[in-house]
Amino acid sequence: MADYLLLLVGMGLVTYLPRWLPLHYLSRRSLPEWFVQWLELIPAAILSALLLPALILDNDPRTLDLLRPELWVAIPTFAFAWWKRSLGGTVVVGMLLFWLAGKIDPQWLPWIS
Repeated sequence: MADYLLLLVGMGLVTYLPRWLPLHYLSRRSLPEWFVQWLELIPAAILSALLLPALILDNDPRTLDLLRPELWVAIPTFAFAWWKRSLGGTVVVGMLLFWLAGKIDPQWLPWIS
């Protein structure tokens, strides 16, 4: 039982300390404005790095496929998000467009083989 408790405490410290230490250290200092602006771009860069391969790459081995429905749904969804700046609305629009993309008969789109 003591081993499990020690394991839980260790896992908590390994999870908590790497997040808390930089926050604690940097909250007491004034950061240059260029650095703050750079930090604001990190979430968008990470999201792009995670999403783009799922939108344009297909199968294994990875091949470029620009006709994936996910890509064609993501483009108007991104435009809506940029225009309205509404997280809830963006989720609803994306889900609706993805549902509609599944309903499209491929025979209607002759360029898709």
